[in-house]
Parts: sequence; structure tokens; C-alpha cells
Amino acid sequence: MDLNPLDYTVTELNKLKPQKGRLLIAEPFMEDPYFKRSVVLLTEYKKNNCFGFILNRPLDITVNDVLIDFPEFSTQVYMGGPVDPDNLFYIHTQGKFIEGSEQISDQLYWAGNFNQLKDMIANNEIFPHEIKFFLGYSGWDFQQLNNEIKHESWIISDANQLTMSDLNNPQLWQNTLQNMSNKHALLSHFPEHPNLN
Repeated sequence: MDLNPLDYTVTELNKLKPQKGRLLIAEPFMEDPYFKRSVVLLTEYKKNNCFGFILNRPLDITVNDVLIDFPEFSTQVYMGGPVDPDNLFYIHTQGKFIEGSEQISDQLYWAGNFNQLKDMIANNEIFPHEIKFFLGYSGWDFQQLNNEIKHESWIISDANQLTMSDLNNPQLWQNTLQNMSNKHALLSHFPEHPNLN
């Protein structure tokens, strides 16, 4: 990617290394149909496993469209990535109450006991603003992800203070960049198709 008009590169902006609980923000001109202008929350970053979920790809379905025998629950489903798109995954804030939850950051968890989750929903013990559902996930080979970062595909940001409300913001890609620094904010204003301007 050529950022010469701004006299700096993604590599110069990246002060953080990838790790569990950090965000991968797609550089402005990424053309990949899955990851274009995406924000991915890394839920694992290990030598043998790197994966996470795209946070800003809403689908026009609800969790009750996807699952039968599930309590009525008015929440949208998102496309988490191109891997395993027939399976449902979830990020939530109730890790202290859902057994088997994996902590991502101070406030966010993923997975956990599914039957327990269903019971909590049926009993109004968890609400739509506390959980986010995904079909599929985003996965990389360790070297593949690091090569993509080296080749300036991803800007890395800390997600430790993000709330579920932040994750549901439809302007997540733009807002995340704008909240990082003035140089990052300039990237958020780049047109998707500069050749059309």
C-alpha cells in the first residue's frame, strides 16, 4: 500500500504487536471482499492458532433465524469471517456467569456453556446489548497473519477498554481510527475508491 501522499506508512503507525484482545483494522484500500474496511477482534494469537471475529459485518438475520429451539431473542447476527460459516459463535460480557467462557479483555469474553446461555436468555438474565453473535470466524496461520501485518494490511489497536456498545457501532472502522491519533484519523477519511474521485 502506498501512503506517500501523507508521508507515512502503516508500518510507522503500528506501535503495537498483535495479541489476544487487540484489534486488526483493515488498511483503507484493502480489496479483500471479506475484510475490506473491517475491524477484527483477535480472540487468540498463538504459534499454532490465530483467529478472531469481524465486528462490523452485520447480516440481515437474527439469531432466531439461525437457530431452532432457541429462546426468542432480538439480536442481529454478524459475519465473523470466512472460516466455518455454518457455525454460530458469540462474544459477550457475562464471563463471570457463563461457565467455560474465554476472557478476551477486561470486559469481553467469548464462547462458554451454550445450554447455560440459552437458560440465561430464557430467564431474562442476559440481554441483547450484552452479547454479539457471529456466523463463521477469521483464522490465519501464524506466519500468514504476521506477513499480512508486515505488508501493511492491518493497523493494530488496543481493545482493552472497548465495551459491547463500542463493538456494535456501525461506524466502528472510522471511529476506531479517529480515536487513535491524528495520523490514523486521516486514514479514516480516505475514499474507498480513490480512482473514482
